Amino acid sequence: MNDLAPLLTPEGRALLDEVRDTDPAHELAVATRLRREHPADLVSAALGQARLRQRAVAKFGGRDAARMFFTPNGVEQSTRASVATYRAECLQALGVRSVADLCCGIGGDAIAFARAGIRVLAVDRDPLTCEAARANADALGLADLIEVREADVTEVDTTGYDAVFVDPARRSSKRGRIFDPEAYSPPLSWAVSTALGAPLGLLKIAPGIPHEAIPPEATAEWVSDGGDVKEAMLWFGPDVTPGARRATLLPAGAGIHVTPDTMLPDPEVRPVGRYLYEPDGAVIRAHLVAEVAEELDGGLIDPTIAYVTADEPHRTPYATAYEITDRLPFNVKKLKALLRERQVGTLTVKKRGSAVEPEELRRKVLPKPHGPASVTVFLTRVAGAPTMLLGHPVR
Repeated sequence: MNDLAPLLTPEGRALLDEVRDTDPAHELAVATRLRREHPADLVSAALGQARLRQRAVAKFGGRDAARMFFTPNGVEQSTRASVATYRAECLQALGVRSVADLCCGIGGDAIAFARAGIRVLAVDRDPLTCEAARANADALGLADLIEVREADVTEVDTTGYDAVFVDPARRSSKRGRIFDPEAYSPPLSWAVSTALGAPLGLLKIAPGIPHEAIPPEATAEWVSDGGDVKEAMLWFGPDVTPGARRATLLPAGAGIHVTPDTMLPDPEVRPVGRYLYEPDGAVIRAHLVAEVAEELDGGLIDPTIAYVTADEPHRTPYATAYEITDRLPFNVKKLKALLRERQVGTLTVKKRGSAVEPEELRRKVLPKPHGPASVTVFLTRVAGAPTMLLGHPVR
């Protein structure tokens, strides 16, 4: 697929509606039937677009995904709608009325900005990607607020815009995921320079970026959605606190924000108590486990492991609580015998600081699940020793 134009015609749109719910297992039969009445290339493009729309539902929801146009990379790399909406609401709250969206992709963020009433210049250098972004703005009734421009983002003048948002490409068709920020396209150094020159600058970066690679002028924010870390952002501007860190948890919107002056030292290590707390991934990535441990009146089970333990149950949006029933040295045979004795039929395996793969352990200790009980096993280290902690979530 290298041209969306045929799908934007009345015939193409009608065909898209017809193949919308096609089961991939039945594609061949559907394609054979439709090719009797439509060009083969158009049928293939429509079925391909239907597959992409089905994949996009997880990010954009069924209503939008059914109307939008996607490229394979666009589905993979676009921002989840909930995260894009959160970002747009942040800019709206800061009084932003216009934004230059550089490396806009298929327009996921541009759509969220426009829905927040923000005027958008959406720029990308790939012709097909720009075609998709333009079609999406039109399909969702946002074309009056979104200008899509095919250009090299490093050559675009962003003067006059209240904010600049840069989402550098972090994947390569040859090398896959890119871990070196200077290998982003464009490089992180260029994106930082551009953000610093704007009234308000915002960069989307990989959640796993080393903290030492974060520019000292930025506030760094990690965002999770439903417990999964989705991205990290760098904020630049006159009202931004240099060196601050933030963890934001969607959909609730709970957040921890610390400045260099208020950051806590690493928590102390203490014996495993009755409760184990698994901090949200955004909290861990932001290095804010100490703040959660203080709230829980807890400590770490090991100086290198981000599990917090405490003697009392606490409700917190920043961690999932488990009541611990057993602590055992790592031993597969003992674990298998214990699960059989307790008639465990449902086993959840989590690990942190262990080389054992959860699925491999599950096959060994529970080859034929049976019994009414359920248990969660944590494969981890306690004071440096490989350990199994057994328990169940606190409801």
